[in-house]
Amino acid sequence: MSQPESQGQAGAGLAVYVKLTACMALWGATWVSGRYVAQEMGPFSAAFLRFLSASVFLYLLSCRAGHGWPRPPRGAWGGVAFLALTGVFLYNAMFFSGLALIPAARAAMIVACVPSAVALYSALVLRAPTTALKALGIALSLSGVAVILSGGDPRLLFTHGPSTGDLLILGCVVSWSAYSIGGGHVVRKISPLSAVTWSCVLGNAMLLPPALATGLVPQAQAASGIVWANLLFLGVGATGLAFLWYHDGIRALGAQRASIFINLVPVFATLLSTMILGESVGLALVAGGAMVLAGVVLANRTT
Repeated sequence: MSQPESQGQAGAGLAVYVKLTACMALWGATWVSGRYVAQEMGPFSAAFLRFLSASVFLYLLSCRAGHGWPRPPRGAWGGVAFLALTGVFLYNAMFFSGLALIPAARAAMIVACVPSAVALYSALVLRAPTTALKALGIALSLSGVAVILSGGDPRLLFTHGPSTGDLLILGCVVSWSAYSIGGGHVVRKISPLSAVTWSCVLGNAMLLPPALATGLVPQAQAASGIVWANLLFLGVGATGLAFLWYHDGIRALGAQRASIFINLVPVFATLLSTMILGESVGLALVAGGAMVLAGVVLANRTT
C-alpha cells in the first residue's frame, strides 16, 4: 500500500471516530433538552415534533446532496420500518415519558449499558464467540445498572423494585439495542442518509395518531420558547445529524464497535445536567456509572 493511500485510509478512519464522538456529545445533550421538554409536553407530542423537524431537515439535506428523495429498494422497506418502530416510535415515547419522572443524568447512565446489551444479544442469539472477559464485562455493566436503580443497595430491587421512570428508561435500552442491531443490517442495503430519513418519516407517521389523541395541538400552542428551541435542537442536531453520523459509524465499524461510543453519552449528559439543570450526582450514580462503563469496555474488547 502506498503512503498516500495509507494516510487517506487513516484520515477516513479518524473522521468516523470524530463523527461518532460528536454524535455522542449531541446525544448527551438530548437528556438535558428532553428533560426541559418533558416538563411541559406529553411524550408523543414531543416525539412527533422532534421528528417532524428532523424529517424536514433530512429531506433538505438529501436535496442539497443531489440525491433527491432517497427511496430504498423494495427489499429494504421491512428493515427501515423496524428502525422506525424501535429507534423512533418506541425509544422516544419511553425517552420523554421517563425523563418526566427521573433526572437526566440517572437516565443517561442506565442507557449507557446498551453496548453490553448488544453484546449479550450477540452471545445468546447470534452465538457470537464470548470470552470469559466479555462475559465478565456484561455482568459488571448490568450490575452497575442495578446499583443505579437501587441507589446503592441492590437488595432494594427485590423489596421495592425499580420505579416507573426507571422501567421506561430500561425500555429505551431494549429498543435502542434492537435499533443498533437492525441498523447494521439495513445500511448494508441502503445508504445511511436513506435509512435515517425514511426511519424518521415512518416513525413520525407512527407517532402522529397517539400525539393527536393526547393533545398535540393544544400542547404545541401552549409550549414556551425554550421548549421550541429544545425541540429544534433535538430534531435537527440530535436526530438529523447525529443519526446520520451514527449510521456512518455502524457501516464503517459494525454495530457492536459503533455502539461502544455510547459510553460517552452519560459522561456528556452528567456534565451538562450538572451545569445546566443543577442536578446532584450521588455516590451510587457515580459508582454504578463507573461499573457500567467499565463493563462496556470489557464486553466489547476485540482481544
